[in-house]
Amino acid sequence: MVDHKAVVAVEVRPHPIAAAFHHLLTFPVVEIDGREHVMKWGTGTIPLAAGQHRIRVFFRYRGQKGTHLALASREFTVDGRARRVRITAQLGARNGSRFRIGDPVVQA
Repeated sequence: MVDHKAVVAVEVRPHPIAAAFHHLLTFPVVEIDGREHVMKWGTGTIPLAAGQHRIRVFFRYRGQKGTHLALASREFTVDGRARRVRITAQLGARNGSRFRIGDPVVQA
């Protein structure tokens, strides 16, 4: 069993121009170290152990499985002192835009 020392708080936002469309027809997915977490638009938390991690953020249309639209990824590290890591993922305005994942903010 993994001892979860921290949580990652991921804020996933659509672009304001397309927000109504995405809130009605899509949902974001946050994948950390290969494990998918279906989210709602906004902020969700995921328990996380210290160490090196890879985050991928994408969205799917409701009723779809297996698609990875607007996919973006990055690696980040959580040290043993961190209690919370905040990450923001913002979807671009244009159709075909990818997510932009901001720098992780560590809170001890």
